[in-house]
Amino acid sequence: MEFWLSYNNREEELQLPVPPSAFGVIKGNINKTVTTAQTAGQINLLGKGEGKLAEITLSSFFPAQEYHFCQYRGFPKPYECVEMIERWRKTGQPIRLIITDTDINMAVGIEGFEYGERDGTGDVYFTLELREYRFLKVPTQQLTKKGYTPPETQRPVTKPTPDTYTVKAGDTLWAIAKRATGNGANYKQIASKNGIKNPNLIHPGQKLVI
Repeated sequence: MEFWLSYNNREEELQLPVPPSAFGVIKGNINKTVTTAQTAGQINLLGKGEGKLAEITLSSFFPAQEYHFCQYRGFPKPYECVEMIERWRKTGQPIRLIITDTDINMAVGIEGFEYGERDGTGDVYFTLELREYRFLKVPTQQLTKKGYTPPETQRPVTKPTPDTYTVKAGDTLWAIAKRATGNGANYKQIASKNGIKNPNLIHPGQKLVI
């Protein structure tokens, strides 16, 4: 199970190096309690539809070194992770939470972010409070001003992907995938394409097909 956070359509993304040991999602209906004369008491009118915004809290730590239980290598330093999440929080924009092997793939807002050190190892422990974000479906009027290009005729921005890459000292497959394709999670596809059974075992001078 992997925990991924991303910002602005995966312009930036972070896989938690050490996944939380547990997590829970809180969902609920928007119900209404009313008092009626017929029953001389209260009744509960149950809400329908999406209901309340889902809430989820994640607690783990950003490791200062590559422990054997970390899910991958080459992850950012603890306070680089903190700075990234803080920067996302301050934008006031939603981020996306994906938990693999579950049905959780949702836009969320950062409600709270608590972090600090405990044991002198340099590891930074954190608690991240998230709440579901729902995009408003607001109709927009097509602009017809001179010089405006309709969305369907705009040329998509594509990032060129190199055909091959030669491994350098200190490289990790995750970092190579991030640099070459813009998404570190593509390291699995690169490993498969190059017949690499253990993504952690690459060596300088090795030529990879991207």
